[in-house]
Amino acid sequence: MLKRFLTLFMMTFFICIFILLMQFLWMHVKDLVGKGISVGVLAEFFFYAFFTMVPLGLPLAILLASLMTFGNLGESFELTAMKAAGISLFRIMRPLVVFIAFICVGAFFFSNTVLPMAQTKLWTLIFSLRQKSPELDIPVGEFYSGIDGMTVYVRERDERLLKNLMIYDFSAGFNNATVMTADSGYVQLTGDNKYLLLTLFDGETFENLKEQKGNKNQGSIPYRRETFRKKEILIDFDSGLNRYDESILKDQHVSKDAKMLVASIDSVNKILDIKLEQQGQEILRRNYLGRESGEQRNTAADTIAGTFACDIDSMFFDLSQEDMEYAMSQAVARAKEKKDQIQYNKIMVNDSIVYVRRHWIELHRKFTLSFACLIFFFIGAPLGAIIRKGGLGMPAVVSVMMFVVYYIIDTTGYKMAREGLWPVAEGMWISSAVLLPIGIFLTWKAAVDATLFSSDQYKKVFENIKNKIAAVVRKRTGKRQPHNS
Repeated sequence: MLKRFLTLFMMTFFICIFILLMQFLWMHVKDLVGKGISVGVLAEFFFYAFFTMVPLGLPLAILLASLMTFGNLGESFELTAMKAAGISLFRIMRPLVVFIAFICVGAFFFSNTVLPMAQTKLWTLIFSLRQKSPELDIPVGEFYSGIDGMTVYVRERDERLLKNLMIYDFSAGFNNATVMTADSGYVQLTGDNKYLLLTLFDGETFENLKEQKGNKNQGSIPYRRETFRKKEILIDFDSGLNRYDESILKDQHVSKDAKMLVASIDSVNKILDIKLEQQGQEILRRNYLGRESGEQRNTAADTIAGTFACDIDSMFFDLSQEDMEYAMSQAVARAKEKKDQIQYNKIMVNDSIVYVRRHWIELHRKFTLSFACLIFFFIGAPLGAIIRKGGLGMPAVVSVMMFVVYYIIDTTGYKMAREGLWPVAEGMWISSAVLLPIGIFLTWKAAVDATLFSSDQYKKVFENIKNKIAAVVRKRTGKRQPHNS
């Protein structure tokens, strides 16, 4: 049993990882295409991405492998023979349950140690690739703006020779643009790949001289025209991959293990509590019921005590029209001031709140992966025993459907927790809370040999409901007696 499961598990695991890698590659294809990336950098990208895909691929592989294992046993009647011999389903599942328990423990340690390092290296590499200059490939008949401060237009091309060029140089500003035309030219990188050498033949240069002081009586802007037979221009164009240092992510939640996450949460929570207490004391001291300064505290307290002993409405209507308008304008101004102060205080603490929330999400994620592996086994194994279909046909369809449901619920909970709409624990564990009863129900049905997916059973239930509805309709129509006029 364990040998069969291991074979199918390894096969389905790598298939799932490959599919997830292709989806991840499609999301980041704009960071890779057109950058002239070497094979080594591309291999490094896929190597780190492989480890980051494990939290999604591992539960899906367990679900598919367990479903195929017990589906094959049911299809070949081996499961029926074992049950006929007095072996219960739980005893059949026992070696696999022990193996899945080891996988769950290993998944936690993987999420706590390997995954933070892989995510740090992967995102550092992605940020570096995003800043890399695009590969020099000037198209024909299009404006190419891959060179900083320049736009190049080429009408014809003969292998490396560019013909009928127009170059707009905006490096000195739009108002001081330089326009170059040339009959032909070459564009090539220097040996160190840090500069671009532009060689032009038989052309002209037009340059505005707006910054120079011309004749005050002259309304036109002076410019300079240059004719050349050959012109070489050296442009800064670093085509190499300048890697960021991994320390840029050292304070991010993706690069920390559970111990570091808890320490960061505790330290930031203490700072947040201090900020909130200071803001509350400041509001009470300066901006509460008209107390605008500490020196007026006693006077304000006396005024408040006297205010509650009288009718505020009658005091307001005793004022003149001009005093009423002045009092209303002052009240509105102070209300806006207090509102702006509260919004400012919210902004000041919002970064710390988001920081703590992201760390809590990452901490819960390290445990949800292990629990998801256990749940998917107790969904896949009994489901395969009930369906009794092996291979990659029906098991693959059912597994994908179950995983899509899990992924939608898990993503929804994650986004709700990230935005602060739900508590972090609820958002991160809602997918497990939904699928756990399904796993328990399927395990119970498989243990009692229930025909859960029998079409005849559902037809029988449908016929019973239809007959009951028809009986109720006949009973009601029979009570209605025709009235003779």
